[in-house]
Amino acid sequence: MKPGIPKGTRDFLPLQVLKRKYIFQTIESVFQTYGYIPIETPALEKLSTLTGKYGEEGDRLLFKILNNGDFLAKANEEALSEKNSQKLTASISKRGLRYDLTVPFARYVVMHQQNLQFPFKRYQIQPVWRADRPQKGRYQEFYQCDVDVVGSDSLMYEAELMKIYDDVFEKLNLPVDIKINNRKVLYGIAEAAGIEDKFVDMTVSIDKLDKIGKDGVVQELANRDISSSSTETILTLLEARSLSDLDAAFGTCETGKVGLQELRDFHSFADLSTFTNKLTFDVSLARGLNYYTGCIFEVKALNVDMGSIAGGGRYDDLTGSFGMKNVSGVGISFGAARIFDVLEELDLYPKEISQHSKLLLVSFDEKTHQFAYAQAVELRKQSISCEIYPEPVKMKKQMKYANDRGFSFVGIIGEEEIANNKIMLKNMETGEQQQLTLAEIINTITNE
Repeated sequence: MKPGIPKGTRDFLPLQVLKRKYIFQTIESVFQTYGYIPIETPALEKLSTLTGKYGEEGDRLLFKILNNGDFLAKANEEALSEKNSQKLTASISKRGLRYDLTVPFARYVVMHQQNLQFPFKRYQIQPVWRADRPQKGRYQEFYQCDVDVVGSDSLMYEAELMKIYDDVFEKLNLPVDIKINNRKVLYGIAEAAGIEDKFVDMTVSIDKLDKIGKDGVVQELANRDISSSSTETILTLLEARSLSDLDAAFGTCETGKVGLQELRDFHSFADLSTFTNKLTFDVSLARGLNYYTGCIFEVKALNVDMGSIAGGGRYDDLTGSFGMKNVSGVGISFGAARIFDVLEELDLYPKEISQHSKLLLVSFDEKTHQFAYAQAVELRKQSISCEIYPEPVKMKKQMKYANDRGFSFVGIIGEEEIANNKIMLKNMETGEQQQLTLAEIINTITNE
């Protein structure tokens, strides 16, 4: 049988793993600078935890796990005979793979509230799964890097999270556009268009603007029974480029006015920081997830054709669905898989990532091979990453391995080196060779 992996997943070669670790470590270092602490949750959650939190499309993309053993033993016979998969699911599947890290986090907060101090600031770097159609930048298994704070309504945190975005992408040397909007502003648009009862339909439609264009959104709104006059109002208001553009349009739309004020309060904090990257108000930004209630965010990389690489927002009562009312939270998520691809495409990874061990020790015979092993023991005590070619074969073969692996240095050990208790260190870039003591080698590699 020819080996393979499920669609939408991928293997990572050693260099790719090192690049991904570089992304994780960069993001994590910024999270910690802002005082966030790590947690982890299981890959599996109860389906009752996950369903109804992501909107109709999200529920459709959940990976369901069949019940253990004979999963058909308690299957809904009527649904089975009718081939009604949606009705059948409840009787054959009680668990699912997590779709994101935010809903499991809300569940976590409710379950562990007695052991947490509020506001609670956490970060989480773990894989998630979505049964989406694989395409460029879209996978069925991928890592998210989330940071959230719950237990405070302060818009200071929105500003703090936007600065976290800015700091991370500055460290990654990746220029981005950080977009911000507010779900209440979108509700104000629905109010102005007279379709408050179709607010979710409207947001789901305009969330696809980047993918299907203006004409596609018009058709989508029509398919959801939104009149042409309401559609015209929506599209006109989506042309707004500043908060003041919407002030007059909202008139008596109280919810929309609250959203505009929240964005102004956000700026009262954000404007105290200097941003390296663009921070843009985008009234068309909708974020299709149902649980967002306030400010929402999305990040696009500049100079590359890729969807959003990060997103997030305020959720006023996500914990309420688990029995803990009136606990507001706000968070952001970095899409590590897309960031990985963007950095690859733009060739933005530091060159030193390609090297794990910098030094390879090679030898000529058993005696010099054992001496090489003893030197490696001492070097590793000093935290110098090094390797030894496993046997004293022809030097040409050992040097080819050093070149193929990209070692910066090769330590050559022969009879003369043993006699002098030194190692012949060869710089693989310049070709320069010199006999050095262990202390001198440590100094050379450390300062390289």
